[in-house]
Amino acid sequence: MSQSLTDFSDLMRSAKESAVHLEMRDVYSVANEVEGFTAWKNGHRLDPDDRASWWRPWLDLVQEVTAKGVVVRRARIVSEPISEYTAFEHSGTFTNIAAGEQIRWLPRRLASDLLLPGNDFWLFDGRLVQFNVFDGNGHWVHTDQSDEPAVVARCARAFEAAWERAIPHEQYAV
Repeated sequence: MSQSLTDFSDLMRSAKESAVHLEMRDVYSVANEVEGFTAWKNGHRLDPDDRASWWRPWLDLVQEVTAKGVVVRRARIVSEPISEYTAFEHSGTFTNIAAGEQIRWLPRRLASDLLLPGNDFWLFDGRLVQFNVFDGNGHWVHTDQSDEPAVVARCARAFEAAWERAIPHEQYAV
């Protein structure tokens, strides 16, 4: 089932307690990030004092849901040495944190014994999983959703296991 950003925003806004995201790719070619990645490769860096220039509407949405008490956490499993794209993500993560998201980084070598799903996912309130399916080049293909208790439980365990081992953003050096 494919979803637009509007539908995803509705999912985020429907969360009452938590929204957690597990990312496992070293490169994403999502349309709205390609332009930012290209600018970053050309030397552009986000200005901590210029909030208006940060990734919108995503950060507004995170700020909105965290302001109502929803805990938003993201764990990124990354190869080391990190890819150029991961360095780009790391350099802009301060914006996510400023919006209220908690982010940790897990070197892939420390995740070898974890049971992880085949795709990145979001888990909302421990009740609904949205898998984000990408092709081999990192282009988003579609989403799949499940509210089946066994699938939800496996994803919750996978996220918590990764989160427990992962390094808080401010301690993860690239």
